[in-house]
Amino acid sequence: MVSALLAAWLLAAIIYYKGFDAAAVEARPSPARVAAIVELIERTAPADRDLALSAVSSEALRASLAAPGAALDPSRTDRDWLEPYAAALGGRPLSVSLDSASSREHLFPKLFVYAAPALELRVGLADGATLMFKTRGPVAVTRFGLPVGLGAGLIGTLIALVALIIMQRETRPIARLASAVDEMELLDAHTPIPVPRRGAPEVQALVAAFNRLGERLATLLRARMALLGGISHDVRTFATRLRLQLDQIPDEAERARAENDIADMIRLLDDALLASRAGAGELVQELVEFDAIVRSEVEDRQALGAPVAFSSDGREALVLGDRVALRRIASNLIDNAVAYGRVAHVGLRVADGIATLAVEDEGPGVPPDKRAELLEPFVRLETSRNRRTGGSGLGLAIVRALVDAHGATLAIEDSAHGGARFVARVPLFDPRAGVSEAAEG
Repeated sequence: MVSALLAAWLLAAIIYYKGFDAAAVEARPSPARVAAIVELIERTAPADRDLALSAVSSEALRASLAAPGAALDPSRTDRDWLEPYAAALGGRPLSVSLDSASSREHLFPKLFVYAAPALELRVGLADGATLMFKTRGPVAVTRFGLPVGLGAGLIGTLIALVALIIMQRETRPIARLASAVDEMELLDAHTPIPVPRRGAPEVQALVAAFNRLGERLATLLRARMALLGGISHDVRTFATRLRLQLDQIPDEAERARAENDIADMIRLLDDALLASRAGAGELVQELVEFDAIVRSEVEDRQALGAPVAFSSDGREALVLGDRVALRRIASNLIDNAVAYGRVAHVGLRVADGIATLAVEDEGPGVPPDKRAELLEPFVRLETSRNRRTGGSGLGLAIVRALVDAHGATLAIEDSAHGGARFVARVPLFDPRAGVSEAAEG
């Protein structure tokens, strides 16, 4: 911006000086022109002199005959201006004076040192008449020769530039605040933004209000986690009592259904608690063999007779994350494929620092316009609330929450088997990043 402004003003100065005429700017008619006008008037008949004077006069130079009886005043003669005109006029009586009554020169002698003052020349003609010239500069310039307006524009531009710099400094905390809002996560430890010591009080108040908001959100999150933990503990206690009472049910089929209901209730509670921990950033960080976890989940279901197929490229997939959460990602995707797609085709590939877990089924698939909605809590493609026709609608939502907590991505695509394809891409552990972080610490 500074370079562009300087280039623009330099170009304007070059254009001005290219056509600069010092004599015109200083309102100083050339001695030759004055001598020519004097000779012309002397040769003109007295009756026609007014017409000739009108012809030679201009806005910058006005020629007229002095009033009868007006005489030359040698005391007003300016010696610095006299010599060139005296040489051109051939010894005619002459006086040259500056108009000292100019208010502009009187009030601002330093600023308008080159602003042309009014110049008055009086020349005695051969017949005794006095020819008077009065000049006026067309342009007021500064001591550097630049027009006054150009200098005022340059000063205004510099003031605007300073104002922009000040505005940028004042809005920098707002930019940091916007970045902090984008990066804000519901973590227990809220990192406050430094309140600017200088600047607009409104910006300081805004940053302080955001810090208070972050503290309140962290407090609410801790309260929610405490509530969920207490509910989980109490529900487990009641579930244990119910299991002890199940032995009193004589019908084995009825007892098995009750046990399954209790197991589903505990699983649902564990999923909700795990998703809350993931959102709060409370998951455990450890090195986990993700490939071994996926293989174990597949083998467990194959042992129960579930239609699950597994393929892998045989490469190790070390992931830095929570073992329980990663196991829940694999189990929920596999169980979802078996429940809604009849068959689960599980594939694990490792490439470019990413472990890609793809679970495909042979079901009806997921319409493209429903894929984003399907990852929301309590959303099922089967719209009834019957648990026999589907789960609670939390499985995929929990998978997405756990995937996000590990910096991974989850996508729903079309399967080559005709159904849906759920793809979780989990970043592998990078030992170089761990070493650099430890060095910075």
